[in-house]
Amino acid sequence: MTVRTRFAPSPTGFIHLGNIRSALYPWAFARATGGTFILRIEDTDLERSSQAAVDVIIEGMKWLGLDHDEGPFYQMQRMDRYKAVLAEMVAGGHVYPCYMSMTELDALRERQMANKEKPRYDGTWRPEPGKALPPVPEGVKPVLRFKNPQGGVVAWDDKVKGLIEIRNDELDDLVIARPDGTPTYNFCVVVDDIDMAITHVIRGDDHVNNTPRQINIFKALGKAPPVYAHLPTVLNELGEKMSKRNGAKPVTQYRDEGYLPDAMVNYLARLGWSHGDDEIFSRAQFLEWFNLDHLGRSAAQFDEAKLRWVNAQHLKSMDDAALSPLVAEQLQKRGITADERLPRICGLFKDRCDTTVALAGWAAAFYADVTPSAEELTQHVTDAIRPVLATLAQKLATCAWDKPGISGAIKETIAAHGIKMPQLAMPVRVLVMGTAQTPSLDAVLELQNQQTVLVRLQNT
Repeated sequence: MTVRTRFAPSPTGFIHLGNIRSALYPWAFARATGGTFILRIEDTDLERSSQAAVDVIIEGMKWLGLDHDEGPFYQMQRMDRYKAVLAEMVAGGHVYPCYMSMTELDALRERQMANKEKPRYDGTWRPEPGKALPPVPEGVKPVLRFKNPQGGVVAWDDKVKGLIEIRNDELDDLVIARPDGTPTYNFCVVVDDIDMAITHVIRGDDHVNNTPRQINIFKALGKAPPVYAHLPTVLNELGEKMSKRNGAKPVTQYRDEGYLPDAMVNYLARLGWSHGDDEIFSRAQFLEWFNLDHLGRSAAQFDEAKLRWVNAQHLKSMDDAALSPLVAEQLQKRGITADERLPRICGLFKDRCDTTVALAGWAAAFYADVTPSAEELTQHVTDAIRPVLATLAQKLATCAWDKPGISGAIKETIAAHGIKMPQLAMPVRVLVMGTAQTPSLDAVLELQNQQTVLVRLQNT
């Protein structure tokens, strides 16, 4: 069997990390098994769906490298297909018209709740042998309801939750077409999964209640349902379900904040799946290890501090030449154009950073003016050190502009004035880089423009 998975978001707002995890696992399963990953846009909610939301979904997936093999398919473009299948179900006796008004339905539910019963449609219009149906009201367009099987159970072996069994008697007859003839969500999903030959449905566990209904529709259409894996909820840092209302950020905001796609994939993978105690792994390792047997059953909690740590590990191990274009993008946002020094600058400072934004902050000192704080100037650039800085500037003006030459100039200056390295290094860092804490001074100065260093040392 060729594995075929899908991600089927509704474009009703921006896509956040909880949503995108439901794309990561089916994508990974398809890639790990040599299968096919399909993107399907479930846009039947016309009032809330928007093309802007679709664009953000596609943009976020592209940034994370979650490439789809087929699609995007749009449900609104498949209405003729749904209606054709609906007609087949009507002809097969699986569907019947229901004329119960919303007022009648609300009154029914109120009576049921008053009697402490589960509110549900009672089958008033369901045709049965020997049953007399109510007279058809004039001028009322009916909904179409699916004749859910009576008796027995719907069961499936969920790859996350294990065996789930739902009694058919707990399920009422689902509306699968509205009065205007447009089909409803649960019906469209089944037709899509059949037409797209979906073998595995990996989605959030908020869909568990939909699954028995969908399985019954599959069977009515003479098709075997796919394998299901229902993922536990992703919680925010307060322990609430991650959602737009609870402060979740768009996926693309993490890109803008300087996170790496592979680090995001690494972190998201661990929000509900594990490979032993491995915390940091590459995309290739993830795909080599991934299967559905190690999906977690408990809700995972998002932790931005942990995400930053994971990002920092990926930043440190990333090739400087591959990292520098990402930092150049961040510099460009500041109006700074980088040059050929940037890969080496990244290599020198990346161990100190957890995002490309932080790394760009260091790199900016090599391309734009720096403004040391008054506090650091007062602390480190004292009257006693100014003559020493003048000596260093003289020596740096004539030395070879490489690490050995710069190191020699620093050592000669220290020896001439009888001071220790930190007494000179700290004020030089403040003046040249705007901060007293940097990597090795000769390595930093080598990457700076020689004339820039001399000018900044004179700004005392």
